[in-house]
Amino acid sequence: MRARTSHRPTLAAKATGVPLLILLGANGCERDLDMLQPAPFPPEAAVFIDGFGPGVQYSAFGGSKVDALGIEQDQVYEGTAALRFSVPAPSDPAGSYAGGVFYSAGPRDLSQFDALTFWARSSTAATLNTVGIGNDNTGASLYEASMENLPLSTRWTKFALPIPLPGKLTEERGLFLVAEGSEYPVGYDIWFDNVQFERLGTIINPRPEIVTRSVSGEVGGTLSVSGTRVTFDVNGRDQTVVAAPAYFTFSSSNSGVASVAPDGTVQLVGRGTATITASLGPTAASGEVTVNVSVPPNAPPPTPEVPAEDVISLFSDTYADVHVDTWSAEWDLADVADVQIAGNAAKRYTNLVYAGIEFTSQPVDASAMTALHVDLWTNDASAFRIKLVDFGANGVFGGGDDSEHEITLNEGSMPPITTGEWNVLEIPLTAFGGLASRANLAQMIISGSSPTVYLDNVFFYRTVAPEPAEPAPTPTQPADKVTSLFSDAYDDVAVDTWSASWDQADVEDVEIGGNTTKKYSNLVFAGIEFTSAPVDATAATHFHFDVWTPDATSSPAALRVKLVDFGADGGFGGGDDTEHEIALTDASDPPLASGEWVGYDIPFEVMDGLAARGHLAQLIISGDPNTLFLDNLFFHTAVPSSPAEAAPTPTHSADDVISLFSDAYTDATVDTWSATWDQADVEDLLIGGSATKKYTNLVFAGIEFTSTTIDASAMTHFRMDFWTPDATGDPAAFRIKLVDFGADGGFGGGDDTEHEISLTAGTDPALATAQWVSFDIPLTAFTGLTNRGHLAQLIISGDPNTVFVDNIYLRK
Repeated sequence: MRARTSHRPTLAAKATGVPLLILLGANGCERDLDMLQPAPFPPEAAVFIDGFGPGVQYSAFGGSKVDALGIEQDQVYEGTAALRFSVPAPSDPAGSYAGGVFYSAGPRDLSQFDALTFWARSSTAATLNTVGIGNDNTGASLYEASMENLPLSTRWTKFALPIPLPGKLTEERGLFLVAEGSEYPVGYDIWFDNVQFERLGTIINPRPEIVTRSVSGEVGGTLSVSGTRVTFDVNGRDQTVVAAPAYFTFSSSNSGVASVAPDGTVQLVGRGTATITASLGPTAASGEVTVNVSVPPNAPPPTPEVPAEDVISLFSDTYADVHVDTWSAEWDLADVADVQIAGNAAKRYTNLVYAGIEFTSQPVDASAMTALHVDLWTNDASAFRIKLVDFGANGVFGGGDDSEHEITLNEGSMPPITTGEWNVLEIPLTAFGGLASRANLAQMIISGSSPTVYLDNVFFYRTVAPEPAEPAPTPTQPADKVTSLFSDAYDDVAVDTWSASWDQADVEDVEIGGNTTKKYSNLVFAGIEFTSAPVDATAATHFHFDVWTPDATSSPAALRVKLVDFGADGGFGGGDDTEHEIALTDASDPPLASGEWVGYDIPFEVMDGLAARGHLAQLIISGDPNTLFLDNLFFHTAVPSSPAEAAPTPTHSADDVISLFSDAYTDATVDTWSATWDQADVEDLLIGGSATKKYTNLVFAGIEFTSTTIDASAMTHFRMDFWTPDATGDPAAFRIKLVDFGADGGFGGGDDTEHEISLTAGTDPALATAQWVSFDIPLTAFTGLTNRGHLAQLIISGDPNTVFVDNIYLRK
């Protein structure tokens, strides 16, 4: 059998309805109306024998060459005429194939015949695509039957098409069907002669069958039994006929689940499983169809409760979705529809083999996400697969840095899936082990054993731990500027209670990374009281605290903080009380957030209802984040970012000074205040009208005067004025190094000497924050500096990373 080319016609083609030839002329007779009985339809056998049988009409198939049919007198099997189909070349603009239906203007009773027979030949060896019966050009034909791929030669050959069950054809109009497309680059002719119905008596041993398969559907839907055919013994040779389902009688093992109409349409009426079997007349058909019927969801899945700020949503009514290019890519095998389930949008996939969900134009960065959420309704829990594909940094499929991973879920997986209910799937992204990156996710591909599934609430999300993994950041405010209620970084004042008898909250002390933290749970409002020793925060400028919550913080969530001052009489309700409450939300600066420490430094100037701060006695917290972790609660005086006044003017005699930088003296030559090899930034600015050096991002700074080294042999002290806004408590340190290059004047010449000293909060004078400190250091303290005749470098370093310096000189 030759392979057929793509232009060959199929039985799915529909007749055009344009009659080519009509034969009329049935003779009438008078009747006795009193004896009138329903007349049987004529058992007319002829379709074409030297001419068309009574009432026979022809309609060409749509897309075929409509003038392909002709009457031939020269090429006949016997008699005077035959049918000729001129099969066109595939490129023929008038039609790519030849074919149509021959039907009767009125019904015929064909029940006494067992076959349609005809003689056929071709102008060249060919394989006839299709011949058949039962297509009556109405679009509602019940009893079609056909044979395919009949071998034709240049010699006349007789063919017989067995009628699957003749008793069904008592009112048939579809007589003969032909469809043929050229299997060559050129056309050719096919002739038919003596086309008629006969009773051969040699068609025996029918073996009907239906295709064994398992199908799924939902209550209220329909399915069709397909693949119905019959194999006969015709003159000792097997001949298979494709037969319409209406020839068969069907039965259902459970009509409460599925019932079958005479045309083979299966009505899905109830949840469960039914087996459809068939017979052709008295002969049982082989094969069966297992129908699994499910009930579609009548309620939406549970509303997800993950905070919106922790979600990247592809599809959900609960969240704002990112852009998805398509929910069914052009390359997939699936159909998708948007449906409403009790007012909730969902995706319904049918005919699912695999479906491509693409967001390639705007890939999703799920690097910070920890899990994938999918709500799934399925009719078959044996397998549901999810594949995630990351296109890599180049954003191109197949670009070399793609990665992907597919997981399979079933009744025994974790998480498991079941049928007939919403499966709320929470899948750790670590389960996608082959997904090397999640920064450029571009595809999600779903597949599985169920042809129908529903999806909702498809999103990536970040899992928030029930408590912080790390402690709150260590505060850096200078201790002398702080009045602490609770912090491991400072000495705390007395607090009477962290949960007053009148509040609605539970509190406990917990250790987070070795740091003591207050944990509030079941919080409605909590009263923190220090009434026995009220706090005088008159000099303070800010109230600070660090907060962490696992709860949702998106609107309308709010954390409220109230400070209450009892006034000079020290009694609540004494007439001079003042208070103020602020609300912190996801719109605050910084925003309230879930799963991370947020530090608030609240200026008292925004708490205008707090008219006095000399007798603070209560701190009240409340809100709908009901679980809170609090740390570092203190009042403090804000440290300015720069000095308000210039450094003190030095009083040493100019004759006794070698100055590197000072408005009070004439400075020696300095090549650079920030060498190319250092790690610091420096700028010149004026503080109170006095030139000052400001260092930022200080790790170490190289100040060089190598071109004109300094002879400090006669000097006794090194002087510098220092100011920093940074914390200077332990372990902060500021280091000063002097380097002498020796007589050769070259670094590393063998006679270099140097020494570094470290200044801290424990030295004299002590390192301090937000005040000028004058260091007047005896050069004898630089013990490693054995020579001072060729000083070439001053190197400063330390962890106060912002420092202001002035009046840098050597003196005697």
